[in-house]
Amino acid sequence: MYNRLITSRHSVSLLAGLGAMLCITALSSLGSAIQSTIWLIPPFGATMVILFGLPESPLAQPRNIIVGHLLTTAIGLSVAALAGVTPWSMGLAVGLAVSSMLLTNTTHPPAGANPLVVMLAGEHWDFLLMPVAAGTVLIVVFGVLYHRLISGQRYPKRWL
Repeated sequence: MYNRLITSRHSVSLLAGLGAMLCITALSSLGSAIQSTIWLIPPFGATMVILFGLPESPLAQPRNIIVGHLLTTAIGLSVAALAGVTPWSMGLAVGLAVSSMLLTNTTHPPAGANPLVVMLAGEHWDFLLMPVAAGTVLIVVFGVLYHRLISGQRYPKRWL
């Protein structure tokens, strides 16, 4: 029994790592193939942990991934436009992002970093569409296909 549990845990862990590797590789390859287009942001790496390691978690569901990333990015862009980039405005943007995700039931912890990414990199509103909107939709589609065809885990548990 114990050996079966260890083997099962190892296979689930290896499949999660494989899914994360393939998804990030695909996004990175798109960025290389389509010059001057960014498909990756650091929070997407953290999204991989939840999507492939904990696919049944409410935090891994498509609505949380997509809306969580879009909402927090928009908040970061708005605060930067209205208040500039200061220690106070960065704190405000992250605080608003956390509150907004909780209020809208779209909590996705990796998305909490998006206001900082936006503000520290000096991004503009087009960043909301590319890489955030396009990237999160591709991540979710990849996750659905990967879990249905390879990992055998049920994903998504719910769409909305």
